[in-house]
Amino acid sequence: VQLVESGGGLVQAGGSLRLSCLASGFNWNDFTIGWFRQAPGKEREGVICFSYSDMSTYYIDSVRGRFTISSDAANNMVYLQMNNLNAADTAVYYCAAEFVGLRCTGPPAEGRQDYWGEGTLVTVSS
Repeated sequence: VQLVESGGGLVQAGGSLRLSCLASGFNWNDFTIGWFRQAPGKEREGVICFSYSDMSTYYIDSVRGRFTISSDAANNMVYLQMNNLNAADTAVYYCAAEFVGLRCTGPPAEGRQDYWGEGTLVTVSS
């Protein structure tokens, strides 16, 4: 199993970034994908849950309407489109996979993830 994030960088407030997660080595129908982020000095939080088996998603309130997750299973890619970024979005972003494959009904839980990527840094300048 391999999870590799990319696409982070420096962006001005109000701008956009698209993060990518190469998720390979497992059956997508058996896992849910989670995007997490850890801001400086804060605990890591689950931001988005994505279940490929039924295409369900869950966004936490602070990103709903601004962030959008999508996938390209043929190429083992999951994307996180982030629009209207603000300083509070500054964080290291991680994708993770939980072996459950159930419908997303809430944010991903850090303690339940089975695999993690190394993270990619997003910095939003105000």
